[in-house]
Amino acid sequence: MTTDEGRVSLRRLLHRLTASEAEIEAQELRRESAESGGMPARQCSRGQVVSVAGRLRTVVYTPRTNLPTLEADLYDGSDVVTLVWLGRRHIAGIEPGRHLTARGRVALRDDRKVIYNPYYELETPK
Repeated sequence: MTTDEGRVSLRRLLHRLTASEAEIEAQELRRESAESGGMPARQCSRGQVVSVAGRLRTVVYTPRTNLPTLEADLYDGSDVVTLVWLGRRHIAGIEPGRHLTARGRVALRDDRKVIYNPYYELETPK
């Protein structure tokens, strides 16, 4: 092992020892997202067709008088993208903590990134 490799390894070890649990989780999610071919959520912009991968933080059914919606916040370690299924009350497998990859066109709603009626693939639970 060269001196530079040793310094990098020591730096990684020190970071893991001093980082908070949330930082380590975010780093792991970013790595998993990149491995699955997902675009980092922080790099997504309005109008872009993207594929994002991450973990569902929250899933909420919003009853509306004319159109019910199911909304889920997908976190990939860099940012959150809200996935919105219009006209749905429940989707099997869409639950907090589940990993998935979603594809669709990014829109902005209240300055938050949203994908309406995304195509999605559930990952097998670990």
